[in-house]
Amino acid sequence: MDISRSGFYEYLNRKPSKRSLENEVLSNEIKRIFEEHKGRYGSIRISKVLKQQGIIANRKRVSKLMRNSKLLPKGTRYRYKRYNQESSSIERPNLLNQSFKTDDRNKIWVGDITYVPTKKGMLFLAVFLDIYSRKVSGWSMSTKMKDTLVMNAFMQAYGRERPKEGLIVHTDQGSHFTSSKFQTLLRTHGTISSVSRKGNPYDNALMESFYRTIKRELIQNAHFETPEQAQQEIFKYIELYYNTKRMHSALGYLSPTQFEEVNS
Repeated sequence: MDISRSGFYEYLNRKPSKRSLENEVLSNEIKRIFEEHKGRYGSIRISKVLKQQGIIANRKRVSKLMRNSKLLPKGTRYRYKRYNQESSSIERPNLLNQSFKTDDRNKIWVGDITYVPTKKGMLFLAVFLDIYSRKVSGWSMSTKMKDTLVMNAFMQAYGRERPKEGLIVHTDQGSHFTSSKFQTLLRTHGTISSVSRKGNPYDNALMESFYRTIKRELIQNAHFETPEQAQQEIFKYIELYYNTKRMHSALGYLSPTQFEEVNS
């Protein structure tokens, strides 16, 4: 290979450069932020978060490190194209395959987590939605992203609706939904787990649509002071407005509760 013996051993004993060490630490922090926001943040937003933490990193550098770590945010077309080419089999089944239709209540629920910023910290919201009526069947809020966040939301929905065995619960592949605790909870209550393809928000479009709605109509201009204030307002929005009053074009301009009453 036209390499000298001394040069080869010098290469083996060479210490990593300062830049390499910085990139390693920065990559770990980028991955943490990326996972915290469930793949919704690209290089621009991640560089902004780093700046808030006192870490100055050029957006192009962040973008390069993300590509090296294969961290591609939701909405990136390259991700979907690459995914479909490389992976023809999925460990966990996608039972919906973007078909969001059912003929009765409590046959298919979709679930997801989002974050709500406040001036005194982040609030996390987990929701399960019945695709038949678009009703929020269960929800849970916490300042910490633990397994109990999604488990509490599911148990609230289950306690309210008492679905029959065979209910399909569709989520993304986030660690909270694929954890052994949550999967055991689903099996214990006779439900079937379904998951979106990795990094494809269109596979859970109804949940994405709901979160866009609540953010547009409540969260974006609210400027919540505390997580407690956000909790109160989100509770009122879901229970006193969204489920009971807000009209949906897909439901013939009825609210979820009205649609269920008319079709009961």
